[in-house]
Amino acid sequence: MKHVDRVEVYDTTLRDGTQREGMSLSCEDKLRIAERLDALGIPLIEAGWPGSNAKDAELFRRLRTRCFDRATVVAFGATRRVGLKAQDDPSLRALLDSEAPTCAIFGKSSVLHVTEVLRATLSENLAMIEQSVALLRSHDRRVVYDAEHFFDGFAADPAYCLATLRAAIDGGASCLVLCDTNGGAMPWTVHRTVREVAQLFDVPIGIHAHDDGGMAVANSLAAVRAGARHVQGTINGYGERCGNANLCAVIPNLELKLGMRALPEGALEKLFEVSHFVAEIANLTPNEHMPYVGRSAFAHKAGVHVSAMRRNAEAYQHVQPERIGNHMRVVVSELSGRSNVLSKAEELGLDVADGAESEVLERIKQSEAVGYAYEAAPASVALMLKRHAPSYRPLFSVRDYKVFVGSAFVEATVKVEMDSELVTTMAEGNGPVAALDAALRKALSAFFPSLEEISLTDYKVRILDGRDGTSAVTRVLITMSDGQQSWCTVGASSNIIEASCRALVDGIEHGLGIVNRQQRRAS
Repeated sequence: MKHVDRVEVYDTTLRDGTQREGMSLSCEDKLRIAERLDALGIPLIEAGWPGSNAKDAELFRRLRTRCFDRATVVAFGATRRVGLKAQDDPSLRALLDSEAPTCAIFGKSSVLHVTEVLRATLSENLAMIEQSVALLRSHDRRVVYDAEHFFDGFAADPAYCLATLRAAIDGGASCLVLCDTNGGAMPWTVHRTVREVAQLFDVPIGIHAHDDGGMAVANSLAAVRAGARHVQGTINGYGERCGNANLCAVIPNLELKLGMRALPEGALEKLFEVSHFVAEIANLTPNEHMPYVGRSAFAHKAGVHVSAMRRNAEAYQHVQPERIGNHMRVVVSELSGRSNVLSKAEELGLDVADGAESEVLERIKQSEAVGYAYEAAPASVALMLKRHAPSYRPLFSVRDYKVFVGSAFVEATVKVEMDSELVTTMAEGNGPVAALDAALRKALSAFFPSLEEISLTDYKVRILDGRDGTSAVTRVLITMSDGQQSWCTVGASSNIIEASCRALVDGIEHGLGIVNRQQRRAS
């Protein structure tokens, strides 16, 4: 059996990740994320700094009763303070009181930080490192030592940097993590430095990279190629300033590009779901253009690309998206070719009449020229394809509508035709679109009871050219859901009510088709 090198992944989303501006996690949030990281197979989860705030102290109290299948909980802290004995330092005492089996402590590697920030002597800093590690080891804690500002310090005074690592080893550290704290190192510098350090020490070497130069993932991989076998980072790259090394890119690169094992076998396909779960818990909009786990990571828009991929899926994809739990999508726009339309029809499970794809493509290009955009509205594309089928019969059609906006209320009236029967209804709402939606539902509900399962969940408006003032074309995107899946439709017009009505009609018709298919399958 071929030997596969393993890399120990250390997740610090719950501590370093929460230092991102605008990100805050409750104790319950952190517990949920920790459970999901354990299910992913992350071996080391840094839960926080128990001596820094009441929230982290509570988290460690609750973690004492949690049993993870794979993960080990890590408590984070610093070396003892200047002038204190290690056993008297409150931060070190908090690490021990947390009862975490592994502790990570950071110490100063840079002469600049020792003299200017700590205002300590170089020899005292070495003693602080060794004594702090030794105290934790004397209580049977595994100690991961984070050498803060290592690459900057090594460039200025390599001898002293190495002396700080020896102090950590003398105290009993089991792993030496070289930190690019300011995030400005380059991959070639990281590779050269890690290789030199790895040759001097028998304990595993680790890397902790920040992304201020946009190099955190590259620096992490460079460190591994140079001999590091411990990588620290966060889910989605969350972290202070520009963030930390993004484990959602580091991990698949380790496994798919370097042939190393970072997660248990088969766990990589959970990464997409974990990435979006953490973003949801953190109440942050996912970056859908992230490598590997972004929804756009395998979305193809150019007609030439899609045409080639219909012959061979590897033509414009560097890996199979399913290996990370993602999937390939085809985007339809004015840049599309016939292959985009055909691929989108196949993706949606639709039969396309001969030649219909060319007609649909031409209509898409004409519509986008006047303000439509179909990239985010695949349900409108699906309806366009359906409407070109010879057997297509509309479920309903809106013959006319009127919206009256008063000082204290909004009223909409619609005339809807179904099976040659004309129904006129009126409804009120807290805005013109809400009133129009209510009137449409009132007219259709007697004919389509399943409409009750469909709700409008999002409404976005974009003015396409503000220079035209009130006559500017307005694009409306509407998202609807039946509680199980969502779909998006688009409308565009210089009249915002008309644009909204077009998007609403498409959304309702597409949704009724989904619900009806589900009901037929259930019966």
